[in-house]
Amino acid sequence: MHKSETCDKIALQTGVDGCWCAPWSSKPVIGVKSLLGGFDSHIFPPDPGSAHTLPGLSVFRRTVDYCHEKDLVVIGDVKRGDIGSTSAAYAAGHLGKVQVGQKEYAAFDEDFATVNPYLGTDGVKPFLDVCREEKKGIFVLVKTSNPSSGEFQDRIADGRPLYEWVGEKVAEWAESCMGDSYSYVGAVVGATYPQMGKALRSLMPKSYILVPGYGAQGGKGADLVHFFNEDGLGAVVNSSRGIIAAYKQEQYEKFGGDHFADASRAAVCDMIADIGGALERAK
Repeated sequence: MHKSETCDKIALQTGVDGCWCAPWSSKPVIGVKSLLGGFDSHIFPPDPGSAHTLPGLSVFRRTVDYCHEKDLVVIGDVKRGDIGSTSAAYAAGHLGKVQVGQKEYAAFDEDFATVNPYLGTDGVKPFLDVCREEKKGIFVLVKTSNPSSGEFQDRIADGRPLYEWVGEKVAEWAESCMGDSYSYVGAVVGATYPQMGKALRSLMPKSYILVPGYGAQGGKGADLVHFFNEDGLGAVVNSSRGIIAAYKQEQYEKFGGDHFADASRAAVCDMIADIGGALERAK
């Protein structure tokens, strides 16, 4: 297979990890979450003399560009976290610009990136600086949707679970990096933990909450009401396998693999109806 064909195949298989919808939008999908790990696993030995030594990362950038051409907002699910100059390099590479000689280049050029806060302010501050400069944003991991997240995130520290302490810090970072009504600093809180989501929403009123875990991981519209603010805004609900692999689900199997896109569209419409209906009933 020719290298360009290989890259296109990577994009098809791993280009988009999840889609997110907004019940108030006229567009069925307003953004995508692209998982960097899907591209990291496609770093092939370079051809002799080739300038494309990392085809997986090249396709990641091409995927971001393609989504932008379709007027979609892109979240780079990269979960970066380090300190000092290393964190600054990550922030510049994903959200800012990189200086090469006399010119500046946007490396990956996502609109948002996910950030791991385990190293504290040292690891997050470089991202805050780039967000202010570029008017872009981050989603900080607070309470993730995976089953073992509680091994650390639910640990009690000074009478409160760790995820609440992280949420409180996110609110502090958010105040220092405001846009209009909401901050450039958001949080990741899994749909699989609705009561924790309710508590964290009150702690972080000015942060968008990125909500993974809808659909395939068990999250439903009724579980998500408290992730939104009273105005029905403030949450970004992501669905990955539930949309991308919808044709494998019993309710959409009539479309078949050859019409996977139609199955995905049907799943998106059902997702919008589910979440929108839940918000209406909660009024």
